[in-house]
Amino acid sequence: MITLTSDFGSPYPAAMKGVIRRHTDAELIDVAHDLPRGDPRAAAFWLRFVLPEFPPAVHCAVVDPGVGTDRAALVVRAGAHVVVAPDNGLAMPPARALAAEESDVEAWTVAVDEPASETFHGRDVFAPTAARVRTALDDADESTGDGRVTPSAVADALAAMDDLSPASDPVDVRFPEPSVERDGDDGAGDSTGDVVAVDGEVLAIDRFGNVITNVPGELIRGRDWIRVDGDLTPVAETFGAVDPGERLVTVGSHGYVECDVNDGRGDGAFDLRPGDSVRLVPDSVSL
Repeated sequence: MITLTSDFGSPYPAAMKGVIRRHTDAELIDVAHDLPRGDPRAAAFWLRFVLPEFPPAVHCAVVDPGVGTDRAALVVRAGAHVVVAPDNGLAMPPARALAAEESDVEAWTVAVDEPASETFHGRDVFAPTAARVRTALDDADESTGDGRVTPSAVADALAAMDDLSPASDPVDVRFPEPSVERDGDDGAGDSTGDVVAVDGEVLAIDRFGNVITNVPGELIRGRDWIRVDGDLTPVAETFGAVDPGERLVTVGSHGYVECDVNDGRGDGAFDLRPGDSVRLVPDSVSL
């Protein structure tokens, strides 16, 4: 299959599908076309979460504020998956999530002919590249006993494509790690005591207004209350554990701490936006 992801809305993805259909009958799956506009980092976060749910596929992802500039177009192998995307950091986090280990990720730069439009490389560059990759994988036709294409077959098929050359230093995005303070911390981060405070960052906000941080969920599991930037907030496993309109802190399906509102928007209630810092303090700790 080929998955499609963008910030294009409608109708632009239909043009990409038309291009792909001219070259392959692969199944087309829309992941999302309403990602935050011009934000490759947000796209990388969501794809890192969503794409590992798929069997091996070609993933065409276009969130491209540098369209028409000299930024490269990439084809990235991640195990038996392939990510086709602009070289702006979007591809690498999901590729690492798709691969069994980071050493099983390799990238190529696409040799691009003069596109029909300098503003729509999704149609003129990335869609046809995804179709060519899909055709190359079909031609390789090497699979395991259960029908899945092997990573080695994918690597060989991509290496044989004339319009690809190894990418020496693709743009990457690394999501920040939270700073965790524990009882008895010696300043070197070696303490294994109880969590005293966590300083994190807002990574994304979904369409429901849920504020997704970079704080791993295990740091708050078992807590009943926590202070979010000083405000005492209940910790709950479900939205329904608090009344409609009430704030809560929970662990989302992606495994990170969220600041949310039952039947409301957490971004407004907590006054948080992507990139903002957030401090979480267990309720038993004196501020």
